[in-house]
Amino acid sequence: MMEQIQDVVNYIASIQIVDILIALCIIILFKALSSSFSYIIVKMFKFKTKNKALIKENAFYNPLRIFFTILGVYLGILFLKKPLNISTEVMNIITKIFEIIVVFAFAKGLASSFRMGSSLVKRLRKKLNSKLDDNMFGFMLKVIRVIIYIIAVFVAITLLGINLNGLVAGLGIGGIIVTLAAQDTAKNLFGGLIIFIDKPFNVGDWVQFNNFEGTIEDITFRSTRIRTFENSVVNVPNSIISEASVTNWSKMEKRRYKTNLCVESNTTLEKLQKFEERVREMLQSREAIYDDSIIVRFDQIAENGINILVYTYTDSVDYESYLEEVESINLKIMKILKEEDIKLAYESRSVYIKN
Repeated sequence: MMEQIQDVVNYIASIQIVDILIALCIIILFKALSSSFSYIIVKMFKFKTKNKALIKENAFYNPLRIFFTILGVYLGILFLKKPLNISTEVMNIITKIFEIIVVFAFAKGLASSFRMGSSLVKRLRKKLNSKLDDNMFGFMLKVIRVIIYIIAVFVAITLLGINLNGLVAGLGIGGIIVTLAAQDTAKNLFGGLIIFIDKPFNVGDWVQFNNFEGTIEDITFRSTRIRTFENSVVNVPNSIISEASVTNWSKMEKRRYKTNLCVESNTTLEKLQKFEERVREMLQSREAIYDDSIIVRFDQIAENGINILVYTYTDSVDYESYLEEVESINLKIMKILKEEDIKLAYESRSVYIKN
């Protein structure tokens, strides 16, 4: 009798082991074929695309892989429901988890399709005004992605059986606390909106405000990322930027060159006039100089000599080319001074010693 009972137990155990092996095979099969299934589905909607790499770069390709992998796990558990005597309550929880994962996988694919460079965004850009600012368009895409994930969260809450009306009422009770806690976040969001509307700068611009100076790398809802000239990265809250006076050096159409030359007071008027004329001609001969902005004048009699103002504008706006232009002008001026035998005056002070 004992031997018969043992045989029955062994038989039941062997059945469960076989079922578990079959379930594992289902999971492994779906995992192995997830890429192929995803490729086929994307290909159905992109049948004109021949490049496999482009199909795999599709926004829904990876979310579909996740879906088929999770589907294999779910089907494997369903197969084991009866052999392992899994309760209905546990299966309901597993089903809800599966549904929520599917919702977020779909949301991820949909949100990824609203990124710069995707085929959907390129088509939208063509239909919309081509003059639409890149930063504003990128900001709109970020808003769309956030809305997609918010909708996915509400769908997940609904799938969990939570009453949204009760949730909204609960949020209303705690609204004051949340509002107080999120004041800075709200300021930054409105600050980001003001930045996109006023457009004081774009990504790649060289800006300066308060104690910050550098190149704009990214503009998000909450902050703006700046790459400083020390090659460090600073995330500045948008609320600070929206209230600051921002100098956008990249918007310069021309840069000013200005120098004061103090020559010795015994320099003759003929030499001064000849020097001014030659400096003016030298500036006019330079392609980077705006001719109508050139000023070379004897403007002041200083204590230690005669001051000559050299003032003009150059179209070399980036810092490196501007420094090259300034250096070249200075060298030319020094050469003219030497050729005209004019010496620069230096501050001097007489000291009388009383015995």
